[in-house]
Amino acid sequence: MISLRKARTIIRKSLEKGRELDLKPLSVVVLDAGGHVQAFEREDGAAPGRFAIAHGKAYGSVMLGMAGTAQMARAEAQDYFMNAVNGVFGGQVIPVPGGILLRDKKGAVIGAVGLTGDTSDNDAIAAMAGVEAAGLVGEV
Repeated sequence: MISLRKARTIIRKSLEKGRELDLKPLSVVVLDAGGHVQAFEREDGAAPGRFAIAHGKAYGSVMLGMAGTAQMARAEAQDYFMNAVNGVFGGQVIPVPGGILLRDKKGAVIGAVGLTGDTSDNDAIAAMAGVEAAGLVGEV
C-alpha cells in the first residue's frame, strides 16, 4: 500500500526536480495498486487536460504491471495489443515514458506514478526523483 504521506512526497519531490531542470509546468498523479487516485497536483500554468494524461500514464502502468517505457516498446512492436488493452480499459492507457510502476522493497506492485507536462523522457526523470525521495522502487 502507498500511504498519502509517501504519495505527497513523490509529488513534492517530482515537482521540485521539474523546477530544478527548468521543465514546463507539470502535473503528477499517484495511484494505489487498484488504480485509484491517492494524490494529484497540477502546477500553475499546466493545461487542465494534464490530469487525464498523467492518470493514463499511471493507470496503464499499474493495470498492466509494466512501466510506460515497456508499454511504449510493446505498442511499437504490437500495436494491436495496446489497442486491445485500451479497448478493455476504456481508452485510459497512455503507453509512454512518465508512467512509473511502484514496487515495495519485496517487489510487490503498490501503485504507479504518472507525470506529464514536458517531454515524456523528462517526465520520467522528474517522477523518478520523487519515487526515490519516497524510498520506493520505481520502474521507468
